Order: sequence, then C-alpha cells, then structure tokens
Amino acid sequence: MGTAIGDIVPREAISLDSLNGKLLAFDSYNIIYQFLSSIRGQDGTPLMDSNGNVTSHLTGLFYRTISLLERGVKPVFVFDGAAQELKKDTIAKRVAIRTDAFKKQEEALKAGDFAQARKFGSRALRLEAGMVDDAKELVSLMGLPVVQALSDGEAQASMMALNGRVNGCVSQDYDALLFGAPVLYRNIGVSGKRKIPGKNVYADVEPEKIVLEKFLAENSLTQEKLIWIGILIGTDFNVKFPKIGVKTALKLVQENDSFDAIIKKASYVPEFDWREVEKIFAKPKYSDDFSMKFGRPDRDKILDFLCARHDFSADRVGSSLDKLEKILDEKSKQKTLGQWF
Repeated sequence: MGTAIGDIVPREAISLDSLNGKLLAFDSYNIIYQFLSSIRGQDGTPLMDSNGNVTSHLTGLFYRTISLLERGVKPVFVFDGAAQELKKDTIAKRVAIRTDAFKKQEEALKAGDFAQARKFGSRALRLEAGMVDDAKELVSLMGLPVVQALSDGEAQASMMALNGRVNGCVSQDYDALLFGAPVLYRNIGVSGKRKIPGKNVYADVEPEKIVLEKFLAENSLTQEKLIWIGILIGTDFNVKFPKIGVKTALKLVQENDSFDAIIKKASYVPEFDWREVEKIFAKPKYSDDFSMKFGRPDRDKILDFLCARHDFSADRVGSSLDKLEKILDEKSKQKTLGQWF
C-alpha cells in the first residue's frame, strides 16, 4: 500500500531493455503480492499444486525473472524482516480487508458470479511463511542473491541503492522515495494490461523510472519535507491527517519549515508520535551483512522443486531453463559470469 504521493511524482516511461546491465534490488514481498494478485484463474482462485499449496508467486518469480534476465537485468531479491511495532495496526487492517475479500469471493463462487469472484479473489491475498520460504528457495536455486532485511524490505532495498550497492530499487510503493531511494523503478514485475480497480476497464501499464533528486527539485522539497508529506497523508506507520490530500500536504510543507508549524496550520494534533514515524524513514533499519553473489542455476534441483514438488510442467520449465542457460552462456562469452553480474 505505502503512501499515496503518486499524483505529485514526476516519472519517465522506460522500456525493460533500458535496464540492461542494471543491478536492481527488488522489494520481494511487493513483487510477490503482485504475482499473487494477477496470476489467478478465471474464478479468482490462485494457482495451486495437487497438495493445495499456492504457486502463483512461484510462477511469477520463475518466468518473469527469466524474462528480466534475458533483458540483462541483474536482480537481487530483498525480503522483509520483523515488522516494526508501528506497522502492526496497518498489518491488522490489511488482514481484515483480505479476510472480508475471501468471504465475498466464496459468496460470489457459490452464486456462480465468476467476475465478482475474480474481483475479490485478487484482493484476498495471503502470504504465509511457507510461501516466503519457497520463494527464497527458488530464487537461490536460480543462482540469484537473497538479502534478508532487518525490518522493511523496501527500506533495505532503498538503502542499498542510496549506498551505491545497487543501481536502483524495484517496488510499486512510493515509500522507497521516503526511505531515500535515489532511483525507483515501478511496473517491472508486472506490465501490460491491468484492470482498473472497481471498473471493467483495462489500462496500459508501462515500466517507469522515478529519480528522487528530480522529484525533490521540481517540488521545491527537501528529503525531510518529503517525509512530512508522507506523514500528513498517511504511511504504513501512521494514520493520515484528516481532510488533507497530497496536494494540500505539498503546499503545507512548502510554506512551513517545521512540522510543529504544520500541525498548527492543519489545526490537528496527531495521537501518534510523528517524530518516531519521521525517524523510521530518515534513519531506516539497514543490514550491511549480506552477499550479492550470483551463480548458475541448479537445473536438477529446480526441476525437482517446481515439477516434482509443485506440479509445474516439466516441458515448460525445461524449455525456460534452456533459455536461461543460453542467456548465461552468451554473457559468459563476453565476460565471466561473476564479472557480468
């Protein structure tokens, strides 16, 4: 979900081919939720193996990642650590929303209304510990780095970009900008046609690039004031100020040089500690204890994992592995695999 600053963010439409050679940190939970939402049957039910284990996220991770590797992207997958205390209310609200969506999906299925079932099914997302473990295992078997964050994966990915360890981070959420990501890429995991929520209308979704420095300059902002905008309109760590949208928030921070002055101007005293929220973004929890070692995919173990354990098509997986190995072979003709990555 994140903070809703999209209306004031300048962005550049890009092609996936423009990411050739880029080392990018992926907010893994974010991209997995995209796959869970979009890769579903006509009735809104996620893909599952014969044992009832959800596999939509594995499908997306495997095939979409190979497509990105084919374009020269060098992905590093960053996974969330323990949730911060201030985020627990947000998580509880999300669980309630998804529980309600499950109920409405079941009702729609009983009524034979598959359009409604798919609508609510795309919201009834559940990411359990076993699913995360499967995702980490698959990524590792593909020879790609897994980075474990101390807390928010988005914060870890943003700091990796800020510290020059990667060329940018990939997430749908704009929170990465509040965490200080110099470059944010969106619509990388899922692009093409996407249904507009609540409408039977589909819109083209293109990969896009957002440069933090340009965003701040065009809106006469500092990084501190950007964080204030997030606090005013709501983040995963706090509720929004009432009756304040993003454009009003922008005006308030442009006209005031302290958050106390903004509170006075807004005539609202928040019940949460805004300084604590500010600190989460200004000084995010970050681990420097990680490896970004790349290697060749373990073909036999991938086939066992996807096909024997999760009922994927052996022919399709094998064909995709052929493609992946060809990509790496072509790269290794120019450099060693380690040098390319």
